[in-house]
Amino acid sequence: MSDCVFCKIVAGELPASVVYEDDQLLAFASIEPKADTHLLVIPKRHIENLDALTAGDAELISHLMLTLPGIAEKAGLSGYRTITNTGVAGGQEVFHMHFHILGGNELPGF
Repeated sequence: MSDCVFCKIVAGELPASVVYEDDQLLAFASIEPKADTHLLVIPKRHIENLDALTAGDAELISHLMLTLPGIAEKAGLSGYRTITNTGVAGGQEVFHMHFHILGGNELPGF
C-alpha cells in the first residue's frame, strides 16, 4: 500500500533500526518506545490486521509466531510481553499487522 508507513519501511523508502529480517518478516525498534526494549515485528506483505488473515496466511502467521521468541532472545530479553492491536477500537494506529515485543525493567501495566 503506497501510504502505509510499514510498507515504506519494508521497501527501504523510510529508515528503521532493523534487528531481524528474513524473506517474510521484518523486525525493528519502535520510534516511540513504551518499554526499555520495544520492537515491532511485521510481515513484509501488507496485511491490515488479524481480522484480515485468511486460511492462506496460516504458514506466514505460524512463522511469525515461532520467530518472535528468537527475536526477543537476540534482543537480550529473558521475559517479554507480546501485543498486537486489531482495529481502531482495539488501539491499532498503523493499519499494517504488527506485533510489539516489550521487555526490560519497566513494562507498562494493564
